Amino acid sequence: MRAVLDPNVIISAALSPRGSPGRLLRYWLEGAYDLVVSPLLLDELKRALGYSKLRDRVPTNERKELLELLSRGGITAEDPQLSREVQSSDPNDDYLIALASISRAVLVSGDKDLLALSDQIPVYTPAEFVALIEASS
Repeated sequence: MRAVLDPNVIISAALSPRGSPGRLLRYWLEGAYDLVVSPLLLDELKRALGYSKLRDRVPTNERKELLELLSRGGITAEDPQLSREVQSSDPNDDYLIALASISRAVLVSGDKDLLALSDQIPVYTPAEFVALIEASS
């Protein structure tokens, strides 16, 4: 199984390692699923982690380690062409939909705009994806 984690899920994991997003990162590290990343996803994550409200909560060394771990350990896909078939009401999220589609991966997000597309694409909340992993174990 492959998954694309929305940067908001990865940030949540860094802020609260005991929650569902943190458990998802641990499951990935244990080999329960393959994590798909792209340069655009990693750039968005790096930019978001640099915001002042997050810089104070995630130390510089942890930000660097997290980005390095994802870029080295994840399956790196090229940034995809945007799909015209399925689009989010937030155009900035369309690359995540396209990345999951071309990678044959599920999308994991806490974003209501992306979750609203669950009738068109395989998209799960972090808690739903944790439950899916645990059910398949």
